[in-house]
Amino acid sequence: SPTTPIQPKPQFATLESDFSSALPLLSVGIYSESDESGANHASASVALASNVPKVEHYLRLSSGAALVAQLEFFYDLSSPWTYLAFNNVQQVLEDTGATVRWRPFLVGGVFNAVNPGVYEARAHPMDPKVVHNFTWLHEWARLAGLPLNFPTEHHPVKSVLAMRVCCALEADQPALHQFSHAAFNAYFADGENIDAPEVLIKVAEGCGLDGQTLVAQTAEQHIKDQLRANTEEAINRGAYGSPTMLVGDALYFGNDQLPLVKQALRAK
Repeated sequence: SPTTPIQPKPQFATLESDFSSALPLLSVGIYSESDESGANHASASVALASNVPKVEHYLRLSSGAALVAQLEFFYDLSSPWTYLAFNNVQQVLEDTGATVRWRPFLVGGVFNAVNPGVYEARAHPMDPKVVHNFTWLHEWARLAGLPLNFPTEHHPVKSVLAMRVCCALEADQPALHQFSHAAFNAYFADGENIDAPEVLIKVAEGCGLDGQTLVAQTAEQHIKDQLRANTEEAINRGAYGSPTMLVGDALYFGNDQLPLVKQALRAK
């Protein structure tokens, strides 16, 4: 009998466009304009939208002949575990050949919405779990060969200004990666205050970017809306902290789950 020809797999759209405009906003805000970092420890109820679109996790190569897995990396520059994961995930990407989409969000907004217990833990710094986590954090940094000057007098830092700068750069992924790497180093290696506009300007200019313009853009409503939308999207997709890493619908959290991220990317 004649053989039925194999139908080619459909091509997926690329992920270069910003999905935030297509995402329905939550009916209740997750943080206030006056304190978007989540520094006020009040939690907020969140009504999750039921029709969040599923994000495809493949990118088509320029030849159109092959598909590669993509990682979405939601992050906040104030998180020490994210500092480690941001650096350590680079080898995972190299080993798997996967692409990455850097997604700035506000972890304080996530905590307020779905994980307020983080603030309770901060209120008890001598709790054994907190003490051990601090020890492990520095051991992970030594293992990765990363300098870690933490905590400093700036901790916990308000990250809203820095994350808005990241949102201003999100459409230019290489520039966003470069700035984020430098900003992580400024805070966690050099002990600088990334809530200070002059520090962010200096970091940006060190990357060859226009720091003055980027900081000015943080006051624009569409940049504020972008940070809010990114944060609410992450919550809708299951985030409860930073870094939140997604391979398709599979969610991974934290530096220690990078082996699982690598496995998931290879399975695609």
